[in-house]
Amino acid sequence: MELIKTLRWFGDKDPITLKEIAQTGATGVVTALHHIPNGEIWTVEEILKTKSKIESHGLTWEVVESLPVHEEIKKGTPVREKLIANYKQSIKNLGTCGIRTICYNFMPVLDWARTNLHFTLENGAEAMYFDKNLFAAFDLFILKRPNAENDYSESQIKEAELIFKDLSTEEKDILGYNIIVKTQSFIDGAVKEGEKNYLNIFNELLAAYQGIDKHKLRENFSYFLNEVIPVAEKSGVNLAVHPDDPPFPLLGLPRIVSAAEDFEWLSHACPSLNNGITFCTGSLGAKLDNDLVSIFKKNSDRVHFLHLRMTRVLENGNFFETSHLDGTIESIMEAIIEEQIKRKKNKRLDYNIPMRPDHGHRILDDFKRESNPGYPLIGRLKGLSELSGLECGIKWMKRIN
Repeated sequence: MELIKTLRWFGDKDPITLKEIAQTGATGVVTALHHIPNGEIWTVEEILKTKSKIESHGLTWEVVESLPVHEEIKKGTPVREKLIANYKQSIKNLGTCGIRTICYNFMPVLDWARTNLHFTLENGAEAMYFDKNLFAAFDLFILKRPNAENDYSESQIKEAELIFKDLSTEEKDILGYNIIVKTQSFIDGAVKEGEKNYLNIFNELLAAYQGIDKHKLRENFSYFLNEVIPVAEKSGVNLAVHPDDPPFPLLGLPRIVSAAEDFEWLSHACPSLNNGITFCTGSLGAKLDNDLVSIFKKNSDRVHFLHLRMTRVLENGNFFETSHLDGTIESIMEAIIEEQIKRKKNKRLDYNIPMRPDHGHRILDDFKRESNPGYPLIGRLKGLSELSGLECGIKWMKRIN
């Protein structure tokens, strides 16, 4: 009994190859059909093409990440009926092909956000960093989102303005491009790589969410779940929603998967165990009052996928991605192992939970190769090894087979 070790692969355009992933100690791959536009059906033929490619390297396709939820579904527009029908068919087709777990998110427009992709740590490694005031400077003075000032205090606006004035033209361009395009395009983001008019396009996407607050977004999420989960149940597929990253409102957009109360709401909105969670320690850890161990234990029976990394939050609310073995990861791993034991005793077939080391520091030969932000090869290999060692050590101490 052990966690299923995986790494994320972004398809044929990923600078990290399946051949390299097969050498890391991972036995499985987490991926998606990135070439199929959001909202279209994933056919059995296309699923099997990717599955066969993965298996030709001695790996298994353990988790789909992500089968994207179209923005029109999140907004609850009339066209969602057709898009949800397509989503249902994709679930059926994945089940037919033997793929049992789908990781997805319900974050409007922006999938995740960082302000610095190359934050240098004391040992020379690079991590990703989120600076609240720098993000405010982007929102207020680079993006110039209408009415953005309503989301910030007077002191935040003043600090953001000082930061903005100190940025060079190149730094402003890099900041905007990184937030809107660089961190999003390789995960099927709304604005594609190379788009020159990305600021205006992004503002238009944000404007489409006017009038959609947390309550309305929850309503749309509940509608989606109660449409697709019955299909997932019949297909033998688990859906696992990813927490908001970061777990607080950005750009005037509501966040609804950020804290313990959100997971409680989720379990009541659609009680089926197939309506599950991707437990991401890094995303949830960016909110200081989130008790990660408590959240996991309260929702452990519906955790279908694990993203394990740690986040260090500073006094001013800024955060960066720290070592995979930092913080409370030992207590979290103990809780994960206990859940697997419980599942095995209860004769659940999914007692081996798939895990991937989410993100990774850029180290060693990572500086000599290209990779998507947060997904260097050696840094993730280090994280995978550390987490595997931690799991093995805890099981040895507790004499668990």
